[in-house]
Amino acid sequence: MKRKILIIYAGGTIGMQASANGYVPVSGFEQRVREQLNGNTGQLPEFDVLELGQLIDSANLQPHHWTELAGIIQQHWPLYDGFIVLHGTDTMAYTASMLSFIFQGMDKPVIVTGSQIPLSELRNDAKDNLLTSLMFAGGYDIPEVCICFNGRLLRGNRSRKVNTTGLAAFDSPNAGWLGQAGINIELYSGHLLQAGQADFTVPAFNPEAVAVLPVYPGISARIAAEILNHKDLKGVILHTYGAGNPPDANRALMAELEDAVKRGVLIVNVTQCQQGPVIQGAYATGATLNRIGVIPGNDLTLEAAFTKLHYLIATQTVQRVREMMGRNLCGEMTD
Repeated sequence: MKRKILIIYAGGTIGMQASANGYVPVSGFEQRVREQLNGNTGQLPEFDVLELGQLIDSANLQPHHWTELAGIIQQHWPLYDGFIVLHGTDTMAYTASMLSFIFQGMDKPVIVTGSQIPLSELRNDAKDNLLTSLMFAGGYDIPEVCICFNGRLLRGNRSRKVNTTGLAAFDSPNAGWLGQAGINIELYSGHLLQAGQADFTVPAFNPEAVAVLPVYPGISARIAAEILNHKDLKGVILHTYGAGNPPDANRALMAELEDAVKRGVLIVNVTQCQQGPVIQGAYATGATLNRIGVIPGNDLTLEAAFTKLHYLIATQTVQRVREMMGRNLCGEMTD
């Protein structure tokens, strides 16, 4: 019996069309997909298409969109064997990461994909990305949130957009691929998470609860203070150099960070490097963060750290957030 997959068209380049002002989202995606397939669906699972009433240009993604998408998946969870979310590439890694935290313990695939060239163009990567996603979702047991792009099946919360113009737009620099589609489709089952029980909570998010504070040469303590003292702020991703090193000679900046931690702001340290973990204390500069109570982020991507902190703040006590940020919940960091 064929599996049945729900395709959720949220927006993005995959369904856009050219206009005088560049590519713009347009409705009617299901009709274009079925025209492209032209009835050749014998090797594919059955699928339905659900199109959002208000399509999202992914550069305009807001935290409430995660609640909306997760709510749709939760509502349809008993009715389908898997889900494909069509999404813009700019913030795809954020959405895939957040969905992985919301749907921890899942037992069905949720595959996020999109394209660099719209389906409406004669030459495109949209059709291949969608077909490959359907084949993975319909033919294999994949109990986690993935990104499927250019033949690569990647863990969603390990993925990053690594190329603005190339078709191989996504990779997972600190984790191996989960599968690959070349002449044959290969699934690396040994890398997959274990299936669990479908018991999910879809939270609402305060968009001002979490901020990102990048360090850079000459960063001002005054600018950091503007972020750290915001009344709704609960957590900060500190985006540091190398193995997690801040400019600790900037004592005013360090004092602002320390004061924020004392007020209960959760600060998580992740590296600006593509590969490798934060080793907070490998250098004296990083040891300063240990002293003031900053949480080391191991090898979390920026996207995974940001969404994990958002999710935990929305669902846990402050003490539990502090404990769980350093724990591998669903494959997002190396144990």
